Amino acid sequence: MKIVITPRGFANYGEKELDKLRSHGFQVSYNNTGQAYSPEKFLELSKDADGIIVGVDLIDQAFIDQCPQLKVICKFGVGTDNIDVAYAESKGIYVGRTIGSNSIAVAEHVMALIYSESKNIYETVREVKEGEWQKPTGRELYGKTIGIIGFGAIGKQLARQAQGVGMHVRIYDVYDVPVEELKQYDAEQLALETLLQESDYVSLHLPLTEKTKNLISTAELNRMKDNACLINTARGGIVDEEALSKALAGKVIRSACFDVFSSEPPKSEDPLLARENFYLTPHTGARTIESEARTCEISTDIVLSKLLNYEGERK
Repeated sequence: MKIVITPRGFANYGEKELDKLRSHGFQVSYNNTGQAYSPEKFLELSKDADGIIVGVDLIDQAFIDQCPQLKVICKFGVGTDNIDVAYAESKGIYVGRTIGSNSIAVAEHVMALIYSESKNIYETVREVKEGEWQKPTGRELYGKTIGIIGFGAIGKQLARQAQGVGMHVRIYDVYDVPVEELKQYDAEQLALETLLQESDYVSLHLPLTEKTKNLISTAELNRMKDNACLINTARGGIVDEEALSKALAGKVIRSACFDVFSSEPPKSEDPLLARENFYLTPHTGARTIESEARTCEISTDIVLSKLLNYEGERK
């Protein structure tokens, strides 16, 4: 059986897992080029694959139809918006995710963004290197309120870290979180509108679906405090970026810190990039040495388990 692996992290952090797959008799094709595969190359490699470990590469209906042996797809991460999950499952293909593998990394990235924004790190590093010696006044996080939208593995990890520096934790989730679970994080569950109104920092941790697309738009931004900061390390499409650009220009909110965009990389003419109160990183929130190694291990175990014990029928 053949397994195709597109994430480049395997070349650096997954040698043990590659050996593990080979020891079970699998033919392994992994990306050691240092570059993302083109769609054509990905399809060429996958046409006779039984399993795929995939990063951001697109797996749609047309792709699946050209891979008749495919039985297992595992996302190298948690967001499956690049995979047609419903169609895959209708064809008897198992779709897995490495839930929890990068939650520490992403939560730490959120805190890094918050600290950098609050202490003016972005501006002052640039200014000092350019010969300036300004001393802007920052903000403490202690006693501030963080609103976490989406209380999954990453949301919980962020709550733990925010609680550790003395922040008040408020959460919104479509499901009712058990009281005992909320107590673990000293958190309070609120309606979305209330959370937006009360939070100094709002951090998004949701999958991108039809229901969450443009979840944060003009009305929601107008509900936020005028000195609030919006953080998005989830998926770009969750925020209406045109509405955000206007809100930042009009000082409706203080700032926004993003690791994700609706189109990646963003186009150079994107008006958001011109906003001085918009801070960005290139979708690196989940990328740490530890999380990459952890994700290699979990994704390998998922593919191995499902292929070695496959009892379904590929349709």
